Amino acid sequence: METLLPLYDPAPSPLQAELLDTPPLRRLADVGMNCGCEYTAFPLFARTLPYSRRDHSAGTARIVWHFTACPAQAAAALLHDVATPVFAHTVDFLHGDHLRQESTEADTAAVIAASPEVTAVLARYGLDTADVSDYHRYPIADNDSPRLSADRLEYTLGNLFHYGFADPIRLSAFYRDLTVSAGEDGQPELAFRTPEIAEDFALAALQTGRVYVCDEDRFAMEALAALLRDTLDRGVLTPADLMGTEPAVIAKLQADTVSGPAWDRFRRFHTIRTAAGERPEGGFWVRVNAKRRWIDPLAVGRGRVSAWSPAFREALTSFLSLDFSRWLSAE
Repeated sequence: METLLPLYDPAPSPLQAELLDTPPLRRLADVGMNCGCEYTAFPLFARTLPYSRRDHSAGTARIVWHFTACPAQAAAALLHDVATPVFAHTVDFLHGDHLRQESTEADTAAVIAASPEVTAVLARYGLDTADVSDYHRYPIADNDSPRLSADRLEYTLGNLFHYGFADPIRLSAFYRDLTVSAGEDGQPELAFRTPEIAEDFALAALQTGRVYVCDEDRFAMEALAALLRDTLDRGVLTPADLMGTEPAVIAKLQADTVSGPAWDRFRRFHTIRTAAGERPEGGFWVRVNAKRRWIDPLAVGRGRVSAWSPAFREALTSFLSLDFSRWLSAE
């Protein structure tokens, strides 16, 4: 991840650097961005480079700092994932919230307020929990989908890099073309100066969006959620464990006579099997809907890419029409 952080801004501000060294942010170094899928043997995820929630949070904060120079907004961006549990959005599947994926954000303020290290750093810079616990109030940090925010920008550029879809030269071209403009409602928004770059970015974001809803991703998250549900039901894990680190949780899974072999099977998944119609007999078969993520960015003077790019409109229509009705299993 060090490859991209200097692109966003040469170095973190002193406030960001101090917050990154607090326990809630250090914990995120052991919570992955790929929601547990990276532990499988599915080819796309098996070859992806390591990418943690701490990496993502640090990158998002640097982007916000670069475009706003506002300590509160950058700190809110840095802290926006501190309530993320192990395996991230897989826990939304566990909670039945995978189509909104908001359940893992509910405790952000509580996590910040409960950390004496975080609150002490904030106080030294004249900030408190209320200033930084809801990054949705800062439109450069976060805004309504499918607009472009620092959060969506960072995980899109990060995943383009870590999946091997784009090299740093192309990612730099995206980033260096950005500015701040006003959206339809007058709110500030990250926007591209060059229409062709805006179109290329929008299409690239769709490429990552297809990964987030691919059969391998949906099956892996549902299978891991089922494994976690069983271990919680049997007391192998507690809800508090989910707010720890992935290595610690994995160690508990491996130590159990039931979840240990189940985890090993999860790690070996390499090929998806599909079936239409009725649910097949035997084995673990699931049918999983998905939250579609895409970005329709602004190009200064042209409006949103969907308004003037036939190529993007066609690709977006195809993406939005993806069929998730098949039954999925894996071997």
